[in-house]
Amino acid sequence: MNVALALQGGGSHGAFTWGVLDRLLEDPRFQIEAISGASAGSVNAVALAHGMLDGGRDGARASLKKFWDALAANTPPGFFHEPLNEGALNAVPSASLQAFLMLARFFAPYQLNPFDLNPLRSILESQIDFERIRKGRLKLFLATTRVRTGTLRLFRTPDISLAVVLASACLPLLHHTVEIDGEAYWDGGLTANPPLYPLLQECGARDLIAVLLHPRQWPASPTTAGDISHRLTEISFGAAFFSELQGLALARRLARQSWVPWGTLERRLRRFRLHVIDAPDLMASLDALSKLNARARFITALHDAGRERADEWLRQSGSAVGREATFDFSRLLD
Repeated sequence: MNVALALQGGGSHGAFTWGVLDRLLEDPRFQIEAISGASAGSVNAVALAHGMLDGGRDGARASLKKFWDALAANTPPGFFHEPLNEGALNAVPSASLQAFLMLARFFAPYQLNPFDLNPLRSILESQIDFERIRKGRLKLFLATTRVRTGTLRLFRTPDISLAVVLASACLPLLHHTVEIDGEAYWDGGLTANPPLYPLLQECGARDLIAVLLHPRQWPASPTTAGDISHRLTEISFGAAFFSELQGLALARRLARQSWVPWGTLERRLRRFRLHVIDAPDLMASLDALSKLNARARFITALHDAGRERADEWLRQSGSAVGREATFDFSRLLD
């Protein structure tokens, strides 16, 4: 059955999404028609699309692994360390990283990184054939944010390039602004994380599987400066997604009240089924700075957690795909 994927961004937490995709690609029931993504979600999308071109499902799995292995290998040493007798997910930022981030509050990336060094660029350049992706059948919708207007711009498959992926993953405080055809862009997660409407409007798949990296709720209100800052970041990068979800829920409610679904969009609103794969407890337990941690142990631990969560979801909800939704987003209107 055809499915569409919506992949949320979240820095190195995107390794969790890698684990989810790794497991879903093993299931022959699902044929991926389209992928939308922002930031790390966009990176996962192009890595999967590239691998699909040569090796199908196995090629996509190998391409994803190759990318994340390369990212871990290019991580500067000494930025994170794991305390003794604790797991890889408990890594803490080093004093040097914290000092760098403190400077980033007062100096722009153009001053701290004048040569615009970015390991993501070199990895994508060496691994991804963007020209072939642009000619492929897999529909891609990658989110970016226009700096000038603060609005969303989606890049579709025929327009996907290295610059587009770098723009989708451009954190304003850490990276140089990415210019495409004279327009400046920042991280797509600021305006759509990930975008949903193109999967509904431009795809035939009725089942949409969203892989989320930001907790939908926290167990308690933050009280420390660090927790407050962390929560503000989560809200800012999740607000666009939940606003879009609420809009779809309202539009679907109105569409179902109509006696006859006259328009194509109205019919799609009535019939599409939403599924969510996430790990809110795990993600809420991770420090905000861990999104910068690309050490191999951390990446591997998140990948394994993603595979385990996807396997659990397949056992519990996999058989419902193609028949009914497993996430009732209409409750967001309550």
